[in-house]
Amino acid sequence: MRSLLIVGLVCAMAAPLAMARAIPNPNQKHAPGNESPQTPIAQAHYSTAVNYQLQCAGCHLGDGEGSAANDTPRMKGFVGNFLKVDGGRQFLVRVPGMSQSALSNAQLAELINWIMREDGMAGKSMPANYQPYTEQEVAAIRHEAMLNLPSTRAGLISQMRAQGIVIDDGISKP
Repeated sequence: MRSLLIVGLVCAMAAPLAMARAIPNPNQKHAPGNESPQTPIAQAHYSTAVNYQLQCAGCHLGDGEGSAANDTPRMKGFVGNFLKVDGGRQFLVRVPGMSQSALSNAQLAELINWIMREDGMAGKSMPANYQPYTEQEVAAIRHEAMLNLPSTRAGLISQMRAQGIVIDDGISKP
């Protein structure tokens, strides 16, 4: 009798688990507001500032300050320095967050140019001879995989130091 009671109790406890594995109803309707498929970011025509929030701010924060705790460098007032060293221009396109973003090549070029504005993230770090990125340039560079981000970045930081550029990215050691 006791074992029968235990078996019954086990069955009663297992029933909710079995019900949780039920096959979803294929005729179920979307929740209100979700009736149409989501528009891909590359086709959504968001502003550049919104694209920054969607693609970059998760790591670099909304103002570009970065996070030393998360090993994410500061862009604000520093990112323009990459354009002052060999390979830095390509690096900015090839950073995984950029190259693997859902943005089109034109949107990515627009976003980098937006970041590079002197009144934007780059600030005073932007070189005087800045040439805006183009859709064609981004398309040519974007798909070259960066196999070792930390090493590539360290090489660029070393070049900056050799030019006397103060490294104030929030994560590099002096």
